Amino acid sequence: MSITHPQLFQRLHAAVGDAGLITDAEGKEPFEVDWLKKWHGRSCVVVRPANTAQTAEVMRICHETHTPVVTQGGNTGMSGGATPDGSGAQVVLSTVRMNAIREVDPLNNTLTAEAGVLLAHIQEAAQEAGRFFPLSLGSEGSCTIGGNLATNAGGIAVLRYGNARELALGLEVVLPDGRVWNGMRGLRKDNTGYDLRDLFIGSEGTLGVITAAVLKLYPRPVARSTAWVGAESIDALVQLLAQMRAVCGERLVAFEMMSNESLELILQHVADVRAPLGASHAFHALIELADTQGEGLADLLERGLGDALEQGLIQDVVVSVTGAQTQAFWKIREGISQAQVRAGKAVKHDIALPISAIAAFASQADAALRAELPDVRIINFGHLGDGNLHYNVLLPLGTPGEELAGTTERLNRIVHDLVAAANGSISAEHGVGQLRRDELRHYKSDIEFDLMMRIKQSLDPNQIMNPGKLI
Repeated sequence: MSITHPQLFQRLHAAVGDAGLITDAEGKEPFEVDWLKKWHGRSCVVVRPANTAQTAEVMRICHETHTPVVTQGGNTGMSGGATPDGSGAQVVLSTVRMNAIREVDPLNNTLTAEAGVLLAHIQEAAQEAGRFFPLSLGSEGSCTIGGNLATNAGGIAVLRYGNARELALGLEVVLPDGRVWNGMRGLRKDNTGYDLRDLFIGSEGTLGVITAAVLKLYPRPVARSTAWVGAESIDALVQLLAQMRAVCGERLVAFEMMSNESLELILQHVADVRAPLGASHAFHALIELADTQGEGLADLLERGLGDALEQGLIQDVVVSVTGAQTQAFWKIREGISQAQVRAGKAVKHDIALPISAIAAFASQADAALRAELPDVRIINFGHLGDGNLHYNVLLPLGTPGEELAGTTERLNRIVHDLVAAANGSISAEHGVGQLRRDELRHYKSDIEFDLMMRIKQSLDPNQIMNPGKLI
């Protein structure tokens, strides 16, 4: 069914009203570019439904008219997964007006929130109820829970609590044809067939629109203990991770790693930070324990790190003694992205590996990249505790644009081939979007890709959901 823009606008306006429709170029512009300013598109209209019923009506209209839809939350993604293409034919469906926390149930340890609720507001609501929602990202003040679930976001607490997928018990989803699937069950056990929830988490808006979720809450930690360590190899840090897990168990909530080159980059480009350790070390780790009990946590951390010092796994350590010192440690870790932007053009790799394979991968990848580009700067950091590395290659600021695409393709292939050989993943927490779409086809098996396409065709036969992304 073909339809002109005025006809489409009229029907959409009837569905969402004046407050829910943006048609002018200036108003649409923030929804047409990604957070990194890397992808720019053009939409025919931005629709902002206020509730699930309005979202369902919007999707019915778009399904009937074969109008493509790009769902967008806080628009903080790193892979271009929520940006329209340049055709001007796609509708951007923003969930930001669906921002109610419907229920907090402390006894069931659940919180029910609509898709447009900011992650920081969910954390605050949990805290007010004496509970804890552990998903934590650098963009938590602007990203939304719907986007977090659609991309299966990770963050700094995956080691203890898991990705977004592990933190959702139930979903409400508007399907491409406008039907609403109500899977809002706050159950830890529900053994009644296929887990439809997991189809939509991580699907990046290609199968439906997540409009609400039932989220897991946890007892609120009342004590934290944090340390910064220096080591001479990734292998030593991998061994330290295993040892700290054995000593500390589930109290170990973060184990963040960065190379010394990453630290130096931060010190050069981020204000008000300083190296926690005086001497230079090849690698560094930020380690944090948390517990619902207030006593003994610092002693446990110091015992584990003391053993590591005696064994030679680490060369130096400083344990935080104040909240300000802990914040200073985390400011270093969170400053890497900012430093990279200021330092040059980065070819970024968001990869996952078996933890036991990380040291060998890094050695092989470092050698292969330097054989390709002898003066390359490798910025290797990430969530060592869950096997997620941000293994980035920093190119000089003056790298010509015409060289960038070819260089990026060569470096991607070197890194991703080694990841595949180690049975890893080329996308760990940022999603596939536009950035890794073509790479995904190269590394997914024919059977995996066929199954994904069959699911897509079954749920979205008109192929209107987020075209050009993921698959």
